Amino acid sequence: MKRYCLALDLKNDPVLIAEYEAHHRAVWPEILQSIKSSGIRHMEIYRVESRLFMIIEAGPEFSFEKKQAADAQNAKVQEWEELMWKYQQALPTAKPGEKWIPAQLIFQI
Repeated sequence: MKRYCLALDLKNDPVLIAEYEAHHRAVWPEILQSIKSSGIRHMEIYRVESRLFMIIEAGPEFSFEKKQAADAQNAKVQEWEELMWKYQQALPTAKPGEKWIPAQLIFQI
């Protein structure tokens, strides 16, 4: 299995952060299905203040390109992404349209 770590910021507003976390305690079934069907076996999101870290463990069939293409055809995923963008903001180094930024592994034992 391959592991990916990504980062994204939330808007620094306690009310919006609380709403974002509430949405993630009740993720829509269609979103969970789209994650699992893409080859993602395990996903976690952590928060420190307004910074998010996502850890993905995925099988060999997973690719960000395939997931992005499938998501573009899924109306519920698009609805979820639009809703989440109310709470999220790109990292300062993000390219236009980029949300989650891959983190670079710098240490491992």
